[in-house]
Amino acid sequence: MQRREFLKSVTSAPAIVPAAASAASQGVNARRWNIVVVVSDTLRTAFLGPYGSTEVQTPNLDRFAREAAVFERAYPEALPTIPTRRTLHSGRRAFPFRDYEPIPWDNVYLPGWQPMSPDEGTIAEALDKAGYRCGFVSDVPHYFVPAQNFTRGFRQWDFVRGNAEDRYRSPAPYDAARITARYESARGPMHVANLGGFDPSEMDFATPRTFTSAMRFLEENRHTGPFYLYVDTFHPHESWEAPRKYYDMYRDPGYRGKTRLTVAYSTLHQNPIPEAGLQDIRAHYSGLVTMVDTWFGKLMDKLEETGKKEETLVIFVSDHGTNFADNLEQVTGKPAGALYPGTMHIPLMVRHPSGSGAGKRLQHLVYTLDVPATVCDSAGVTPDGGLEGKSLLPLLEGGHFENREYLTCRYSNCVWYRDERSWYFSNVHWQNTRIFDLEASDPFARTIADRAPERVRHARRRILEDAGGNLPKYPLKNTDKVKATFI
Repeated sequence: MQRREFLKSVTSAPAIVPAAASAASQGVNARRWNIVVVVSDTLRTAFLGPYGSTEVQTPNLDRFAREAAVFERAYPEALPTIPTRRTLHSGRRAFPFRDYEPIPWDNVYLPGWQPMSPDEGTIAEALDKAGYRCGFVSDVPHYFVPAQNFTRGFRQWDFVRGNAEDRYRSPAPYDAARITARYESARGPMHVANLGGFDPSEMDFATPRTFTSAMRFLEENRHTGPFYLYVDTFHPHESWEAPRKYYDMYRDPGYRGKTRLTVAYSTLHQNPIPEAGLQDIRAHYSGLVTMVDTWFGKLMDKLEETGKKEETLVIFVSDHGTNFADNLEQVTGKPAGALYPGTMHIPLMVRHPSGSGAGKRLQHLVYTLDVPATVCDSAGVTPDGGLEGKSLLPLLEGGHFENREYLTCRYSNCVWYRDERSWYFSNVHWQNTRIFDLEASDPFARTIADRAPERVRHARRRILEDAGGNLPKYPLKNTDKVKATFI
């Protein structure tokens, strides 16, 4: 299909109505703090100590949570990787994905998966104009695709190579039969090539090198004026193989099966995985979580070593999670048509330079969209085009914060909604609907779609309201449906 044909299927609609902007856009004086934002891709709250996990070791995030405010009901405003990054870099909603036009030479074609518009301002540009030294360090391979433009406003950036499907090294030197014997995934050849062989060291993985680069930024800029450092690491996203020392913390010594670098974005009913294989995936994933935690801790130690800790706002967040068949339909991965908490519930922690809000457990409904609003509020800036999130600083400092009644999100051709009572998702044609009663003792044990038609209508009305009256629809093949198979 030609690129322009996608646009012909879109129904025109009024521009999205901006949400309440941060306090920065209302003239609050700049605090001139340093700012560090750390994003960890595909990081589930269920695997983190600050959110109740006792199985996965995250001592550095545990420590950080004691010094920060922990948001217990944080969610993405758009999915997956690139739509969320558009939110984080611009401060404006990517939902509901109007004017989608796929770019060439990419490996993902989904509504919303596109560069930021060149006529929209970015957070880094606004901070640069205000005198901040802006640095960007990432190993997310999708940032590298030709025509993406996420480096705007950054005077210093480093793209760390070799993660997942990054088009980095050639698999030609490596024995194909050995790869097939070891890995249950088509990603095996590029995975081995990008790690430099079958027995990589920890530093062959991208996460340690990403955080090392971020620490170098802190060292180089310890005597400059205020800085903004945005660190975005792809782990614990697939490919799921952890460095040996982290894998050994969680593996079953008796497992003799292949390493599954990925799972089908589907269900066990449609794509079965033996229980031992699923547990091995979880072991590798847990190891990658602990690796991220280890290196995040090193970054925080470097911030303290440079004497900047008490002058720096630090935000830790993820874009989304994933599923390991631990839900009603035994969903695996993060298919767009099955937006369960494993995908939607994300960690968000904010540490105030003065310690305000430390230890708070906050129940407000918040978005990834609120991260850039908080960044801008702390610096007293507003990007060209404005902001559509809410600064979270009032919740830490005891100021006024207007609570949201509900949240909405889009992923591919599917939509999601939640309020205090209901959790809803379906495709944009209102098919394949699930809705869950959040007031029930076990909310996700069963869908109530056939018994709560008014709740379904209410969710759909609000989704359309946020979308400006209608949802753009795009012709896609087999990317937005998981067949409902209730157990």
